[in-house]
Amino acid sequence: MTTDSTDSTDSRTPDPEARGVRLTLVLLALTVVSGLIDAVSFLGLGHVFTANMTGNVVVLGFAAAGAAGFSIPHTAISLLGFLAGATAGGRVAARCGGGSRRTWTRVTLAAEAVLVGASAVVAFAVPGRTGTTYALIALTAFAMGLRNATVRKLGVPDLTTTVLTMTLTALASESPLGSNTEQRRAPRRIAAVLAMMVGAMLGAWLAIHHNLWAPLLIAALASGVLAVVASGRE
Repeated sequence: MTTDSTDSTDSRTPDPEARGVRLTLVLLALTVVSGLIDAVSFLGLGHVFTANMTGNVVVLGFAAAGAAGFSIPHTAISLLGFLAGATAGGRVAARCGGGSRRTWTRVTLAAEAVLVGASAVVAFAVPGRTGTTYALIALTAFAMGLRNATVRKLGVPDLTTTVLTMTLTALASESPLGSNTEQRRAPRRIAAVLAMMVGAMLGAWLAIHHNLWAPLLIAALASGVLAVVASGRE
């Protein structure tokens, strides 16, 4: 009787990892943030990406070939900042990844919010300067590297938050016209594509019609809110 009572009590104990918003929704929201940040970096910081490193490697090739409108220093700073952030994210994962996913995710997103928030402050306080451009590239690239290292370790399928090539490949190849498998993931994949597009559209509109600090501030606030509400469950 005592054992049955204990088992019953344990089964009613709430899972602390389940408190908050599911990781699927958190990562979709972060995909919107990525669209915001890449709109700022590409349109406002000299045709460089700070979230999408696949595009950045291609841009570096353009710049190295002498194509107009692209900068080797800008792209190199972005790549180095991203790699530094990913390295830091790997260290955090090694230290915290074996414990609570909820705590680990929230710590990483809080750091992202601080870094992107700092970039918004810099863009607002000293706009239009060469040093400002390099600072914004470095801060946002580091933040995206830190986040990507975490997202990779979390391993939620189809939600990398920064690139969509494999998501689009899976959406088409596993559709009814393809292998007709994994159709249960199609809504998630479509949502990821739409989230990136919405973020890019909003970021581009704000960067073109207002200032760079505005989309960066929105991105920082979104990351901050997600840091407070994220759970550890998919």
